[in-house]
Amino acid sequence: MNPDKHRERIAKLTFASVYPMYVEKVEKKGRTKEELNQVIQWLTGFDNKMLQQLIKEKVTFETFFERATLNPNAGLITGAICGYRVEEIEDPLTQQARYMDKLVDELAKGRKMEKILRG
Repeated sequence: MNPDKHRERIAKLTFASVYPMYVEKVEKKGRTKEELNQVIQWLTGFDNKMLQQLIKEKVTFETFFERATLNPNAGLITGAICGYRVEEIEDPLTQQARYMDKLVDELAKGRKMEKILRG
């Protein structure tokens, strides 16, 4: 897929539309919404109250990540997601969205929280 088109798709997606899918994915695998929120908070700096506010506002991923304070250790997130190596993605927004996908995947796969949070 053309990287610009890919970025555009991610930029316009609302966090509120994807969040329930994240919740469903992790809960289906025996993890909790609280653990999901902990992972998102680690990556973005958003507490639960702010997360709920962003969902209510129906912010796009672009706005979501513009407002986020990315964890300084986010660069330690590596591996493939959706056929791309997250550490090789050049567009910052696409990379940040894939970081989140990767963390949600790791949570759903039962990885230990300290490993997911790159502790």
